Amino acid sequence: MGEWMIYGANGYTGELVAREAVKQGLTPVLAGRNSAAVIALAEELQLTHRIFDLNDADAASQGLNGIQAVAHCAGPFSATSQPMIDACLANHCHYLDITGEIDVFIAAQHRHNEAVAANIVICPGVGFDVIPTDCLAATLKAELHDADHLALGFDSRSGFSPGTAKTSVEGLKLGGKVREKDKIRSVPMAWQSREIDFGNGSKHAVTIPWGDIATAWFSTGIDNIQVYIPMAPSAALRLRRLDVLRPLLGLAPIQALLKYLIGRKVQGPDQEQRANAPTYVWGEAQNRAGKKVVARVQTANGYDVTVHGTLMAVRHVLEQAPAPGYFTPSRLMGARCIEQLPGSGQIEIS
Repeated sequence: MGEWMIYGANGYTGELVAREAVKQGLTPVLAGRNSAAVIALAEELQLTHRIFDLNDADAASQGLNGIQAVAHCAGPFSATSQPMIDACLANHCHYLDITGEIDVFIAAQHRHNEAVAANIVICPGVGFDVIPTDCLAATLKAELHDADHLALGFDSRSGFSPGTAKTSVEGLKLGGKVREKDKIRSVPMAWQSREIDFGNGSKHAVTIPWGDIATAWFSTGIDNIQVYIPMAPSAALRLRRLDVLRPLLGLAPIQALLKYLIGRKVQGPDQEQRANAPTYVWGEAQNRAGKKVVARVQTANGYDVTVHGTLMAVRHVLEQAPAPGYFTPSRLMGARCIEQLPGSGQIEIS
């Protein structure tokens, strides 16, 4: 394998990726802007390091010199993905990240032609956001070629890392999102509800603004897409009532306060918590005639899926020499690539 980098290696997920990479005999370059934390981790793991800030375009470009692929783990990706992609294009370096943000996926897809010209892969979302759901979407499309409605969802009890929690706070101001008739539509939070058996019994579930609203369309071309998670009716009602406060939740002082509190209180799940929290993923495709096909897969904890999914993607772009351009995970690594990850079962169709 060529030389590759984990940027944001000192963050919760970046550190997990770095430690697992070493266990697998890999030697990534660790990078980030927090010099003390990155250097300490690099010295512990006996890896090389680079320190640079993505806000400095020249430093970012120099920081990727000689790097063939970057696993970008430093969110919020709404702020960091564009400068990192710029640096990757300038250095002919493959770009991978672990985002779940709809707008980030759309912005990355718009750079397809640039990626082709630079002979690189741009593939955001190579973690739990969105490998499992993207694989189900692609598998369901193959099973029901004329599907025009797609619903996806997952039941995960893994808890939040600080970065994921902060991204969720940013999402509060945006409300819900669904895709209808080939257009992404803004809707209230917890807009629709239904009963879903994710693979562990029927539960009340509500819509969320998950990344598949963008990526599942890129993978399947299906024009109507919703994503669900389990939520008690009482909690869903509170969330709908909270929707009227979205303009306030978007104010900079409120955002800063909520992120400060997260930084003080949220640590992320430990190894035991992750090991005891498998994830159940579900999808349903339907065509105009009303025919339905359902798919399910059980995976490891979301953070473990992210760690192993990231490393699978790194190996793929460095060892398989895929065609350049923008990809979703299923289009890059195959519709059943989720089955290759530790803790994942087989996709079951009914």
